[in-house]
Amino acid sequence: MSAAENQSPGRVGWVDVAKGVCIVFVVMMHSTLGVEKALGDEGFMGLVVAFAKPFRMPDFFLISGLFLGLVINRPWRLYLDRKVVHFAYFYALWLSIQFAFKAPVMMIEAGPGPTLAHYLISYVEPFGTLWFIYLLPIFFVVTRLLVTVPKWIVLMAAAALNAAPVMTGWLVIDEFAARYVFFFAGFAAAPLIFRAASWVQAHRLAGLWMLAGWAVVNGVLVFAPVPMAFAPWGERLSDLPLVGLGLGFAGALAIISSASLLATCAGPVTRFLRHAGENSIVVYLAFFLPMAITRTALIRLMPELGAGWISVLVTAVATVSPLILLWMIKSSGHGWFLFRRPGWAILAEPPARGHLAQA
Repeated sequence: MSAAENQSPGRVGWVDVAKGVCIVFVVMMHSTLGVEKALGDEGFMGLVVAFAKPFRMPDFFLISGLFLGLVINRPWRLYLDRKVVHFAYFYALWLSIQFAFKAPVMMIEAGPGPTLAHYLISYVEPFGTLWFIYLLPIFFVVTRLLVTVPKWIVLMAAAALNAAPVMTGWLVIDEFAARYVFFFAGFAAAPLIFRAASWVQAHRLAGLWMLAGWAVVNGVLVFAPVPMAFAPWGERLSDLPLVGLGLGFAGALAIISSASLLATCAGPVTRFLRHAGENSIVVYLAFFLPMAITRTALIRLMPELGAGWISVLVTAVATVSPLILLWMIKSSGHGWFLFRRPGWAILAEPPARGHLAQA
């Protein structure tokens, strides 16, 4: 799929806006935590990151499953090409790019042998921010294998995994257990989700009141400490298993509702979020380097801004920079391999111009 086709009228506006909101929250989280760690201080953006924690990734995974029903019965070769090889290419490419920047320091600290071993193990244990790209193909394959099982059974089993919680120390296993319920819900409940989005657009005032109520409840549960009896589960009420599951779904629906309302507007914020959502995987793949450079520069040159405002600026630069890079590639025609899968990496129906990175 070309970049031009990626902007086609056939896209669902609120879905792209919701994906845009999600990717901004993801970049914000990595930017803010990195700034606070470097400064040894907390800023006001930490409160925003904490507020978004229950729904930030659940919404991303839920939306990733929304359109799976349209393609899940494709022939296996085509399905694996689009849902596994596609992401494997971008994972391997951007793992190598990220590692190229981090390897020199790692070699100084640990030596070439451990550095190479770290790179190789990253194909088993996802590296850095790329775990989402690693996990999606697993979700796609598991869902395809379970397609004949009644959806309610899979959904209940996935919810049980989320509530367990599973803590093996292996990121793939632990994140699968925590996140699969949201991905499968996006697939299984897609018609209901689209109807809910349409209802919110038709009942804007009621939708706004519901969002206000959700924000209050989410905020209370995120910032309220747990009773001592439940301390082993976490520090906040939102950390409790079933509470976290409920907040994940409620927050995902809140983002969908917000996106549905925003999609009816034509302001610059909506246009930016829609564009970021259309290219959310591009942002996800490429935000790490501008984030690190901007964070280092601002902390050295303008530490007086404090953790909060530095986090805001780092988030803005890290979100916009990949979109500028994509624009430069489209304008020059060079560098497409960064975001478009070349023909040699396509197993089925190879188009002349490859496949643009997308979920």
